[in-house]
Amino acid sequence: MAYDLIVIGTGPGGYVCAIKAAQLGLSVAVVEKRATHGGTCLNIGCIPSKALLHASEAFEHAGHGLAGLGVKVGKPKLDLKAMHGHKDDVVKTNVDGVGFLFKKNKIDAFHGTGRIAGPGKVEVTGEDGAVQTLEAKSIVIATGSDSAPLPGVAIDEKTVVTSTGALDLAKVPGKLLVVGAGVIGLELGSVWRRLGAEVMVVEFLDRILPGTDNDIAKQFQRMLGKQGISFRLGSKVTGVEKAKAGLKVSVEPAKGGEAEVLDADVVLVSIGRIPFTDGLGLDEAGILRDEHGQVTVDAHYRTSVNGIYAIGDVIAGPMLAHKAEDEGVAVAEILAGQAGHVNYGVIPNVVYTEPEIATVGQSEEELKEAGIAYKAGKFPFTANGRARAMNATDGFVKVLADATTDKVLGVHILGHGAGEMIHEAAVIMEFGGSSEDLGRTCHAHPTMSEAVKEAALATFFKPIHM
Repeated sequence: MAYDLIVIGTGPGGYVCAIKAAQLGLSVAVVEKRATHGGTCLNIGCIPSKALLHASEAFEHAGHGLAGLGVKVGKPKLDLKAMHGHKDDVVKTNVDGVGFLFKKNKIDAFHGTGRIAGPGKVEVTGEDGAVQTLEAKSIVIATGSDSAPLPGVAIDEKTVVTSTGALDLAKVPGKLLVVGAGVIGLELGSVWRRLGAEVMVVEFLDRILPGTDNDIAKQFQRMLGKQGISFRLGSKVTGVEKAKAGLKVSVEPAKGGEAEVLDADVVLVSIGRIPFTDGLGLDEAGILRDEHGQVTVDAHYRTSVNGIYAIGDVIAGPMLAHKAEDEGVAVAEILAGQAGHVNYGVIPNVVYTEPEIATVGQSEEELKEAGIAYKAGKFPFTANGRARAMNATDGFVKVLADATTDKVLGVHILGHGAGEMIHEAAVIMEFGGSSEDLGRTCHAHPTMSEAVKEAALATFFKPIHM
C-alpha cells in the first residue's frame, strides 16, 4: 500500500506531524521501534521525569513546607514503589493516548525498525525479523536523540545510569554523583536529593546551565546549594570503577591537574544528547549530515534527497519536544501545500526544578555578543503578594527589550510556576510587542504573573510595587 506520508519515529515531532498531516487530508503511516508510541519524551523522558519531580516536591513539601503554613503532620514516609507506580501510570495514559489519536485519524502504525531503502521506500523489520516494505510520496525522519556517552565510562543503567536508569532506581542512593549541570542532571538530581540522597554535580564548565542567562544561573546555583546540592565546577569525570561497596569516581580539574577519587552509590551521566540515526540507511540513501551527526535540511526541512524530510532532535536547533512538534506541524502543512514555518526566536525553554526556570528569546550575554543595545527590567518575587502568601518568594523576572524600539527581545523567569508564566512573554514576542505593551496589559491580582507585568514596567519606565 502506498501512502502520501510515512513518518519514522513517533515521539512528539513524529506523532504530531502524522496527526496534522492526516487532519489535512493526507494518507499517513508511522513506523515505531518501541512497543509503545511517544518516543523518548513520553516513555523515558519528559513525562516520567515530571511525574517524579512533582511527587518528590510533594514529599519535600510535606516534610518541610507545611508547618510554616500552620499545617502540622508527622514525618512523611517514602513509598518509592508507589511513586514509581504513579510515574508508570502517567506514562501509560499518555502513550495510550497517542495510539488512540492514530486510530481516530486513520493513521496506520507499524512496529519495527525503520530503514530508508531509497526515495519513497521504507523497510520495516519486526522483532521476529520479518521485513516489509512501505511506499510513500514523502518520508519524514523523526527518530529523536539518545544520551551522549562519556568516554571511558560504561553504562549499566543500574549504578552507572543515563536519565533512563535514573528514572527507575529501585532505592534512594546514599550518594548520587551527577555528571553534567544541564537541565536533565539538575532535574533528576533534585528528585533524588528531595527523596534523601546526597547529591554532587560535576560540571566541565565553570557555570551551571550553559546557554541560560547568567544572572538566572548564578542565583539558581545558590538556591540549589541551600537545598543541599553541592557542585564541582570546572571539573571532569575521567573514570568510574566498581568497588566492593559502591563506586569510585575519578574527578580532575578541567584544565588539567591532580585527580581526586570520590565515593558514590550511583553515577548519573547527563552530558547532553546526540541525534539517533543508527540503522536508518542515511548514508546509503545519500542523505547528508553535518559535523554533529545531525541531518542537514533546508528552510522547508527537505534533506539532500528529494521527498525525504527531517525534524526534531535529528536536525539542528534546541533538542526540545515542543520545537519538534512545531516542526512536525510545519512539515505537514508544507506537504499539504500550505506555508508551514517555525519562529525559532520564540521557543520557550523550561527547567522543571523547584523553583522552575523558564526563558524565551535572547539572554543578556547573547545581546551583548550581538552588539544589540537593550534595556533590562527586573522584579523579585519577594515583592509579589501571591508569592508571599504561598511562601514562594525565591527568584525574579527579567525582561529585555530593544533600547530604541522597546520590542521585547527576551524574558527570563526564576520562580515557582515559571514554566506556566513564560507563555505570555512568548505570545507578546510572537506578535512583536513591546515591554510597554506587556506592562500596560491588565493582570489579575493577586497572581504570580503580576511579577511579569512589574518587570515589564521596570523595563520601559518604573515598577509600581518596588
